[in-house]
Amino acid sequence: MARARRGPAQIDKKGGRDTTMPRTEQLRPALERQGPRPLPLHLATATLLWGSSLSAWTLWKSDSLRWSASLQAAKPAQEEASEQALRAALEKCDPEVFQTALAQAVRERMGRFLDGVEAYRSYPEHRELPEMPVVWQEGNSRLLDYAPDAPSDAPTVLFVPSLVNRFYVLDLDRETSLLRWLAREGFKPVVMDWGAPGESEMDFTLTDYVAGRLEAALDALKQIQEGPLHLAGYCMGGLLALALAQRRSRDFASLVLMAAPWDFHAEQPEAARLLGLQAEVMAPLLRTMGVMPTDMIQSYFALLDPAGVLRKFLAFAQFEPGSPKARRFVALEDWLNDGVPLAAKVAGECLSGWYGRNEPARGRWRIAGHPVKPEDLRLPALVMVPAQDRIVPPRSALALAAALPGAQVEQPKLGHIGMVVSARAPERIWKPLVEWLSARS
Repeated sequence: MARARRGPAQIDKKGGRDTTMPRTEQLRPALERQGPRPLPLHLATATLLWGSSLSAWTLWKSDSLRWSASLQAAKPAQEEASEQALRAALEKCDPEVFQTALAQAVRERMGRFLDGVEAYRSYPEHRELPEMPVVWQEGNSRLLDYAPDAPSDAPTVLFVPSLVNRFYVLDLDRETSLLRWLAREGFKPVVMDWGAPGESEMDFTLTDYVAGRLEAALDALKQIQEGPLHLAGYCMGGLLALALAQRRSRDFASLVLMAAPWDFHAEQPEAARLLGLQAEVMAPLLRTMGVMPTDMIQSYFALLDPAGVLRKFLAFAQFEPGSPKARRFVALEDWLNDGVPLAAKVAGECLSGWYGRNEPARGRWRIAGHPVKPEDLRLPALVMVPAQDRIVPPRSALALAAALPGAQVEQPKLGHIGMVVSARAPERIWKPLVEWLSARS
């Protein structure tokens, strides 16, 4: 069992951090855009999806594309009606004319998708926000202060983001920043910037991140703040925040969980188990590499909606260059493509333990040898579950809300990322969050 690794608080001292990753890479995307990542996967998806239309038409035209009798009988009535309507429409078409039009449509759609990708990759604007003060650092992990001039007794909110995505989805740009909003509302938001695994993090487990890095950052934070301290976790960071809250509940006034998964078998349990099995098969390779690479992680996200990236870039190709809509698209896409590798042991714990064996919901997920049990936590808790979340199924997050005694649940009609960056986020997420925290500060 991995032991908790604790070290002295460091503020950018020489030798106090790893130099395996350039600091600019840890602050914002590289100027040479690589996305949408992994690009070969998305190009292959586009080719297979749209190219298969021509193959399907050839089979349809020869009457070779037929269902077996058993499958035909099992088809829902709505699908049967749609098929009959399609057959009736195609019977009225000249086959050669239709084939020509179909081939042209495929070429146009592929061309528009490639235009969208090229327009994104060559977009001239990049995220250029000043770096916030570092109040603690250990290895490649840093704690950033978004209200450095706030009084010491201001209510503080410690944000814990996911390990696989950069923290700055909470600070996307000057107009779209939950962290800057909270600072303007009189709070002192501080956020954990995990950075990418360097030499000191390569052998980490989740215990090292929670009982090591998070607790060390908390100790440093307590030395500089005197007001009430709140804890907030987003996505995967919600589970890490929950584990920290259980270990150090006396240090916090409340806990906020935003789109945090818990029951990984609440929806599509077979797919979750398959993901766990795949991780076990890949375990030797990951141990050799030391990390699960970003493009491999992005491939799993892409499988949630294989055509999602295609739809996005088809639409982006039509955006007016330089428009607010185009700039917002690029900023968000830069963040999505600026992912972080996972240390190999952490990847195994998450994929095999969380997805494969559903250890959190079964009471078997442990940090530093102790099970993480939300039912034992006695902190005021706010659980925000976006109703349109495709990454964390709402039923998975609601299971955590049900396990937390007396938790207040909010279910805004937003998506997983939209809950923090959409135009509706300030009204439906930010303001309710401020009101809830203020009542407990």
